[in-house]
Amino acid sequence: MEPQTFHPCDEAVMSTNDDASNSKRSAVKLGYWKDEYIAYFMRNPDRKAPEINRGYFARVKGIEMCIEKFFKKTGDKCQIINLGCGFDTLYWRLRDAGHMVTNFVELDFPTVTSRKCYQIKRNKILLEKIHVEDGEVRLSSTDLHSTNYHIVGVDLRNIDEVALKLQQSEIDYSVPTIFLAECVLVYIEPQNSSNLLKWFASNFKTAAFVNYEQVNMNDRFGEVMLNNLRQRGCSLAGVDACVSLETQISRFLQCNWHGARAWDMVQIYNSIPASERARTERIEMLDEGELLMQLFQHYCISIAWIGDLFQDIEITVEKQLSSLNID
Repeated sequence: MEPQTFHPCDEAVMSTNDDASNSKRSAVKLGYWKDEYIAYFMRNPDRKAPEINRGYFARVKGIEMCIEKFFKKTGDKCQIINLGCGFDTLYWRLRDAGHMVTNFVELDFPTVTSRKCYQIKRNKILLEKIHVEDGEVRLSSTDLHSTNYHIVGVDLRNIDEVALKLQQSEIDYSVPTIFLAECVLVYIEPQNSSNLLKWFASNFKTAAFVNYEQVNMNDRFGEVMLNNLRQRGCSLAGVDACVSLETQISRFLQCNWHGARAWDMVQIYNSIPASERARTERIEMLDEGELLMQLFQHYCISIAWIGDLFQDIEITVEKQLSSLNID
């Protein structure tokens, strides 16, 4: 196995987990969506601007809508692999919504997973949800393995290490698999992210990849976003794929995925049922509606697929309210 290599910006990238978790906790505390578990990982959030809270609502809801569409195809007979998981609480929220997927695997830097493992270990409610009858929970400082939930510390740039960790997590390459990534690939050098995507495409028989990330980064607003991140030590090594929706799609096609689609967050937000949008819009008044629109125009969700099962997934206006406790 290749030795683990640390890059100068790794620490700054890991800190983005705290920022995202803080922002999600801020929005949850105000009632944008229900998440009874984020408080175990982020206790005292700073209150964020209304634009940020509403942006995170669209982000969480958009990814959730994609997962719901996949569940309509697979039921719970699927695997979810959460790349750069941070303190995401999706596994626990799915359990509360009655979903018990075949396997749920979370991957992140060992520094991040060690903190998450520590919080799971010390909070009975978190631990009880991952403990299945007759199953055991195995813990190390950076990894946790239970019957159908695993969290492992890994450098996603090291394919051999990723393969080993997935093996330890009992991944079945023949089971339909959903990959999730929220602002992950953008921090990875293009050659490394291409190698990762190609490896997934060549090893999984049926898969979908949901990628939330920046887009339209070559205009003035995108430049400001880039400069702000660079000042914090984040180089955005993979930003070339974030020029347009077309470059987001072509990234997957060039890595042997069978197809892909992409939508900016304006489209995603407008696909959320009107009643939910109206409810969240009553929580806080927006001082800068134009700023929210600009933020939405500079983030997107892409879906890519391997095999035929997920090729007709579309984002459209849905009348049915969510079943994942965002209501």
